[in-house]
Amino acid sequence: MSGMTKRERVFAAIRGEDVDRPPIGFWGHDFIREWSAEGLAEAMLEMVQTYDYDYLKVNPRATYYSEAWGCRYKQLHDPAQGPELEHWVLNKPSDLERIRAVDAGGGAFGEQLEALRLIGDGLAGEVPFVQTVFSPLSVVGRLAQDRSIIKRWMTEAPDALHAALEAITETLAAYAKLTLEAGADGIFFPTTEWGTYDALTDERYELFGRPYDLRVLKAADGADFNIFHVCRAHNMMDKLIDYPAAVINWDIHAEGNDSLAAVLAKTDKAVMGGVDVWETLPKGSPAQAREEVERALQDTGGNRFLVGPGCSISPQTPPENIHAAVEAVKAAAV
Repeated sequence: MSGMTKRERVFAAIRGEDVDRPPIGFWGHDFIREWSAEGLAEAMLEMVQTYDYDYLKVNPRATYYSEAWGCRYKQLHDPAQGPELEHWVLNKPSDLERIRAVDAGGGAFGEQLEALRLIGDGLAGEVPFVQTVFSPLSVVGRLAQDRSIIKRWMTEAPDALHAALEAITETLAAYAKLTLEAGADGIFFPTTEWGTYDALTDERYELFGRPYDLRVLKAADGADFNIFHVCRAHNMMDKLIDYPAAVINWDIHAEGNDSLAAVLAKTDKAVMGGVDVWETLPKGSPAQAREEVERALQDTGGNRFLVGPGCSISPQTPPENIHAAVEAVKAAAV
C-alpha cells in the first residue's frame, strides 16, 4: 500500500478501497489574491505546495456568482475580511423578472474558468481538484441583501422566484460542464445558508432547492470527484444524503449535525471533514489539531474518508496547526 500517488489515494478512498492513509486537504479564502484568475491560481497552488495536500478544493471569491448578475462589491484589501456589498439587484418581487440566463463562459465565470486552466497546468494531473459551484438557491439569495427577502417571496411571489431559479440553474448547469472541460475533476456543491432547518422546512427546500440542485449536479454527472457540502448547523443531511455526488462534506462540530460514523453508516458515499474550523484550527494548538485528526481517523476507521475541514478555514489559521493536521494523517500511513 505504500507509495500511492495523491490521485491514486484520493480515488481509492472515494471508492472505499484500501489506502496507505486517508487523503487530506483544507481550503480557505485569499481575500487579496482571489480577484483575478492569475491571483486565485497562484494562491491555490501555493496552498497545495505549502501543506502537501492530496486534493484541492478551489476556493474562489464567493461573490463571483452574484457579480455575474449585476451585484457589485468593494474589495477591502484586508487579508482578514471579504468584500463589502455595494449594490444588489433584488429589492422587490418584480426584480426577479430581470434575472435571465447569462453566458456561463463569460464575465466572472470566464475568469474562473481561466483560473481552473492555470491551476490544472500547475498541478499537472498530480493533485485532483474541484471547483466550487453554488446551488441555484444560494445564488438567488446572494442577489438580495437579506435572505429573509427570498424567504418572503417563496410565499408572496413563488412563480417569479421559480422563473429566476430556472434561469440561474440553466447558467450553473452549463458552467458546471465548462469547469470539467477546463480540467476540474469535479464540482464542490454547497447549499450555503439554505440546507438547514434554521432557514427552511423540508417542504420549502423540496420546492425551491432540490429540483434545481439536482439539475446542476446532473450536469456534472460522470465526474469522479463531485462533493456535496451540506452547510451550517442543524443541516438537512438525512433529506439530502441521496444527492448524486461521490463525497459528502459537512461540519460535524456544528449543533445538531451527525458524526462522521453516523453518516458513513447511512450511505455508501465517501465522507469528508472532521476538523473544526471555528475553534481547533484557528484558536487551538498543533497538539489539538493532531488529536482532532486522530479522532476522525478512529471514528471512520480511515475507510471511505477524506480528511478536511467542515467549512472554509479562516485566512488567519496558524500554519503550524495545518501542518500538524497533515502530519497526523501521514503518521497513520500503513
